[in-house]
Amino acid sequence: MQAVADLSAGLPGVRPELVADVAGRVRALMPSAREELAELVAIPAVFDPRLGPSEDCARAADLVAAALRDAGLPDVRLLATPDGSTAVLGHRPAPPGAPTVLLYAHYDVQPPGDAARWDSPPFALTERDGRWYGRGAADCKGNLLCHLIALRAVGDAPRIGIKVIVEGSEEQGTGGLERFVEQNPDVLAADTIVIADSGNVAVGVPTMTTALRGMVSAVVRVATGTSGMHSGTFGGPTPDALLALVAMLATLHNEAGDVTIPGLANGGVWNGEAYPDERLRADAHVLPGVDLLGSGTVADQLWARPALTVIGMETPPLTGAPSSVQPSAAARLNLRVPPGVDPEAAYQLLADHLRAVAPWRVHVEVELEGHGAPFRASTDGPGHRAMAAALATAYGRPATTAGQGGAIPLCNTFATTYPDAEIMLIGVSEPACLMHAPNESVAPSEIEHIALAEALFLLGYAPGADG
Repeated sequence: MQAVADLSAGLPGVRPELVADVAGRVRALMPSAREELAELVAIPAVFDPRLGPSEDCARAADLVAAALRDAGLPDVRLLATPDGSTAVLGHRPAPPGAPTVLLYAHYDVQPPGDAARWDSPPFALTERDGRWYGRGAADCKGNLLCHLIALRAVGDAPRIGIKVIVEGSEEQGTGGLERFVEQNPDVLAADTIVIADSGNVAVGVPTMTTALRGMVSAVVRVATGTSGMHSGTFGGPTPDALLALVAMLATLHNEAGDVTIPGLANGGVWNGEAYPDERLRADAHVLPGVDLLGSGTVADQLWARPALTVIGMETPPLTGAPSSVQPSAAARLNLRVPPGVDPEAAYQLLADHLRAVAPWRVHVEVELEGHGAPFRASTDGPGHRAMAAALATAYGRPATTAGQGGAIPLCNTFATTYPDAEIMLIGVSEPACLMHAPNESVAPSEIEHIALAEALFLLGYAPGADG
């Protein structure tokens, strides 16, 4: 471990010999941790309120509760949240005058998608080329595992209060835990909140996420008639809804690929970690010779400017498509906005623009499906300094900062409900994880390093200590 004495300077009372001891304990826990992750991944805990109660989610919640008890938390209970999901809370009260740290993760997962695109069964943890594959291995059961390893490694040594909350519906975005926090603010109150649902810019590069883009999901529908009409007989003067929709979508970006929605600023600059073009090409699997989009740097485009993606269209598939003029078409749009932009205002600008550019007086409907606010984390508090020092010590190199494209609405709920709490985002994911995609995986080294960093943070966190 490089320069332990220097890198751990922000961890009061954590001596180099203690770092080595805790690192050894974390390393010794890794074989059993793999077995535990396999047990977690084996449960397809996909929460969908439209399908009613899920036995898989109930099994996952019970397994998490048992794991938290095994990790040394004396008070563990299941919490029913307003969206019908179950969260798991573990708690060790703070000694008099000591602060409390809240650790967050979620046990629910995305659906596996097309099983044929997986190289191994999605719900069977499989080791391949030094990585562990399976749905939830990174997002977010791998992060939950880090909490468990860290708690076991430190035992009852931390002189602070510890709460662990594990959500059961994060992937659905149905807001169960957010509403629970608003209705029961005392339950999760803490001085510092560590959200383990983020990750590093690359394997081995410790990263604290300091900005999250907000999200707008909208559907635009175009109608020109009541029936499809023979393209040979009626094509030409008969307005084509799909052609109109394509023309409208083409106005959302300029030739460089910048978002061009009037009133939505697109010139932001990212001042944190850079993201080299070639690394993005590799991380995003861009084909050789295809241009990257936008007039700014990759980091500007990812973390400081709006991004708009067409994520689905409702139109006849190629196979079996009739030769007819289409009377209707629709597209689902995903708009990401940087901190400082109100997502509801951004949606209104998008909707107004789509209506304004619609050709031929076609009928247009724009529907807001959902939105999440962007978030910017504070970086000047004692918790941040202690976590940065813990990450640096665990990885043997200084921690950096980056943004993340995914919205986590809970961050803003925490910030509003606990305005004096520090909120930090870390995690095991990195670009090779392929979260939400087939062949999701995690690097075991990231689990070990993040768990060690969290253990050191729990041992060394002291509000008011100047790191």
